[in-house]
Amino acid sequence: MDTRAKEVYKIQDKFYPCSTSITMDFIGGKWKTVILFYLKDGCKRYNELRKEMPMVTERTLSLQLKQLEDDGVIRREVHTLKPPLKVEYSLTDFGKSLIPLLEMIAQWGRDVAKDKAEVVTMP
Repeated sequence: MDTRAKEVYKIQDKFYPCSTSITMDFIGGKWKTVILFYLKDGCKRYNELRKEMPMVTERTLSLQLKQLEDDGVIRREVHTLKPPLKVEYSLTDFGKSLIPLLEMIAQWGRDVAKDKAEVVTMP
């Protein structure tokens, strides 16, 4: 029996058994990676993100954006100089470090889609 202590990663007050669990904590979930993929080319307003992802509920999108902001992956900027209020989301430098990973995930999805997907036009 191995009696050595197991090394784990600690970020702030959270413990992670491996580096993959760190990555998944930041980008895991059904919509976080999709949000990040749409932000990789520049900032977007909330409604622009909603149009890109019509299947996500407003509540879920808001929660995922808040979590990404809290984790320092995206930046939320509120412009209040003139009405209407304008809120934009963009990747932080930390978030931009995910772009190569996002592009690999997207390419893998395109490869799978070629093999297994049916293209459907949404109304």
